[in-house]
Amino acid sequence: MISGGFVDWLGSLDRLARERAKAGLTRRLRPRPAGDQVVDLAGNDYLGLSDHPAVVAAAVTALEEYGLGATGSRLVRGSTDAHTALESALADWLGAESALVFSSGYLANLAAVRLAATVCDLVVSDAFNHASLIDGCKISGLPVTVAPHNDPAAVAAVLDAHPGRTAAVVTESVFSVDGDLAPLAELHAVTSARGALLIVDDAHALGLLGPAGGGGVPAAGLAGQPDVIVTATLSKSLGGAGGVIAGAEPVIRHLVDTGRTFIYDTAPPPAVVAGVHAAVGLARAADDRRATLVERGARIATRLRAAGFPVADPAAGVLSVPAPGPEAAVGWAADCQDRGVAVGCFRPPSTPDGSSRLRLTLNAGVPEADFARAVDVIVECAP
Repeated sequence: MISGGFVDWLGSLDRLARERAKAGLTRRLRPRPAGDQVVDLAGNDYLGLSDHPAVVAAAVTALEEYGLGATGSRLVRGSTDAHTALESALADWLGAESALVFSSGYLANLAAVRLAATVCDLVVSDAFNHASLIDGCKISGLPVTVAPHNDPAAVAAVLDAHPGRTAAVVTESVFSVDGDLAPLAELHAVTSARGALLIVDDAHALGLLGPAGGGGVPAAGLAGQPDVIVTATLSKSLGGAGGVIAGAEPVIRHLVDTGRTFIYDTAPPPAVVAGVHAAVGLARAADDRRATLVERGARIATRLRAAGFPVADPAAGVLSVPAPGPEAAVGWAADCQDRGVAVGCFRPPSTPDGSSRLRLTLNAGVPEADFARAVDVIVECAP
């Protein structure tokens, strides 16, 4: 027999769901079939590599050699030659001494910020950081100060207000919702002068910015700096899944010995790892695709500004378009979907309270005619 308390607990969840629905914050899963013909300006496959023949072939070969799963954590049976080869390739690409692959970018960010608790006693986090970085700050157990967005002077003021304390400053390079670029060189000048650690989530810059697409950290001239730790996902420009932390060799050694989201998690499947490794080689040589993204980003921003939307040219592959409210954002995205164009719809808590928007993500793999049509649809469906 179900206890009364349990019924009340479920009733509380129902009440919260009704409140979310009233505020326009209900979320729904929308499974897509294989081979759907929707123009994708919502996913993060910036370079269009997820279905590249060389990527798929590498994954198929590894699937045949290793089987479906890694069968265990990295320290038990989950590490394969494919994992170590990818880590070597990523370290070289990012200009780091060493790199460590995780099963998701979320887990990599948790591990990177939690590592700060070992050597730091304060965290300074950008106000617009991704949820994974925010959660990392929470589980670090350290005092956390949230700094105004992209404000090196404010970060300096926080650090100067805590003399004698060792701090970790946490930021994204390209912010995942608004798509703007962090002033990494200026932030590093602040942190290095005060003995602080800089942790940079390069997820939305890897493959798009810097020499050979090495990311926002190399673009800022910070590759290989011993006081910089870089994280990234393998699911965006590389079209696969997983995450990586890159930095000085002692950082990676410490994570192998103590990183809970590394030690106690099943390793990413070798087939995915091999496919991502193939994508790294393609991404490094993808200057033509990066040029396509720059041109398309400028074109769609110009069109949206002409339609009255206050948008800037994207710093990388993300373009944020304000919507009047959550219901308007949902309706706008749904109307685009009905006309064969997928766009991102971001509402609180993914955005600050009172702020909703479409998030358009550029994809060099979308044929030109489809991209041009998608731009028309987005403008025509605007509320």
